[in-house]
Amino acid sequence: MAGARRQRDTVTDAVPLPSAADTQATDARRQLADDLVAAAVLRGRFTLRSGAVSDYYIDKFRLTTDPRLLARLAAALAERLPAGTQRIAGTALGAVPLATALSLRTGIPSLFVRADAKAYGTGKAVEGVVATGDRVVLVEDVVTTGGAGVAALAALRETGAEIIGALCVVDREDGGAERFADAGVRLDALFTRTELGLGD
Repeated sequence: MAGARRQRDTVTDAVPLPSAADTQATDARRQLADDLVAAAVLRGRFTLRSGAVSDYYIDKFRLTTDPRLLARLAAALAERLPAGTQRIAGTALGAVPLATALSLRTGIPSLFVRADAKAYGTGKAVEGVVATGDRVVLVEDVVTTGGAGVAALAALRETGAEIIGALCVVDREDGGAERFADAGVRLDALFTRTELGLGD
């Protein structure tokens, strides 16, 4: 009797094995990470937008100009969109293809956020249709210090939109997530620098 009880306890305490779907998802994520690094990570000496010098550079245009890789990134980002998202905003220029691909995949309209309002035409910083109270998610390609992203948040808020989250492909872990948090928005990254095996 005691032996049977011990056996039941052992079964109850056992850690469940990952399902086939979980294993496939993990494998797909690992493959996406490997393909991202192979396609877009350059080695050398690079000055970043923040002014910092790095021994690697993630060429975002190599990510977003490859249609197959772009589609896979959009699929992965779509799984992380917060419920109730009404607009997907991409920062110009690098995140515009991501926002467009994500919009095509989900059917959610997109917005494009300029670094500066244009001095001609409508003079807008935010392009696309957005109304006061619309729930918007900002999409970034690579986040370093978060300066450009936080500026985009401010531009979106000036339209009256409600920012309910931010997504990026890679977080370089140079303070960007913390800067987003200080602006009241959680940054959710597909991959971090550490996960990709990168470092200065």
